Amino acid sequence: MAASIPIPRTTALLILLCIGAATSRAQSPNDTPTQPTAIAPADKPLPDIVAMMHDVEANERKSEKVAKEYIFHSVEIEQEEDSHGHLKKTTTTESDHFWLKGVPVRKIVKKNGKALTPDELAKEDQRIDKEVAKASEKRQKGDAEGKETDPRGNEEITVSRLLELGAFTNPRRVQLNGRDTIAVDYTGDPKAKTRNRAEDVIRDMAGTAWIDEQDRVLARVEGHFVNTFKIGGGLLVDIKKDTRFSMQQTKINDEVWLPANLAGEGSARAFLFFSFNGSIRAVQSDYRKFRATATILPGTAKVETQPSPDSPPQP
Repeated sequence: MAASIPIPRTTALLILLCIGAATSRAQSPNDTPTQPTAIAPADKPLPDIVAMMHDVEANERKSEKVAKEYIFHSVEIEQEEDSHGHLKKTTTTESDHFWLKGVPVRKIVKKNGKALTPDELAKEDQRIDKEVAKASEKRQKGDAEGKETDPRGNEEITVSRLLELGAFTNPRRVQLNGRDTIAVDYTGDPKAKTRNRAEDVIRDMAGTAWIDEQDRVLARVEGHFVNTFKIGGGLLVDIKKDTRFSMQQTKINDEVWLPANLAGEGSARAFLFFSFNGSIRAVQSDYRKFRATATILPGTAKVETQPSPDSPPQP
């Protein structure tokens, strides 16, 4: 698995990339994510779907600013299968996730229970420095071209654009972790005209998003890829039909929503961002605030943690 992807500003891009986020502690049988529960229709009317999704987009932007103050630890278990569907290999990776110079990064600290050596950690620091520098360069280029980009410099796909590629339908109220949410289904339009490869994938996806009714943020998402998708004959991107995924967020310190768990099943590979054939089970943990300093020099990407008064107790 490669570098983490932040909670993006649009729901569909999150669906596309959350498989490769690798931002979590691996699930055990006791770590099963909370499932939504249907509730009886309330007297108050359901919100307008389009207006609600625009609220989600705006709130994701606000949340991103607060998320930059947080760091969390993750452990991910990937089970790789062979061509016959038999378990081939299990890999466990632990990492820390944080923002550096406005870029979300992932620093691997342990593999299969073994801490990285000083040399391996130095290489991780070098990789992070290059990643941050590249993202900053892409953002500057996008700004110069008048494009709206995400923290990594990739062109944004707005809610307005999502509505041109598909539709949100069937709103209903459900309970999730004791909170009222509005569940909506998303189905891509196979006839929609796309502008790039990312939009091609979004057009071929279907799933459900749960929006926290009070905070108007994405609380949970589930979905699958309707068709097999390839770029470069499968050499660059190869996502098999029916590959499924789910992601859930949780509210931290009553101020920000951050990833809580992640799961994926199937087969997907996209450039150097992520690659798996089998399943991924993951859960976030140990959220805490921090202050970060960094120097773009060989082998230096230092993070200094400084808990704030309202941060959770340290283990």
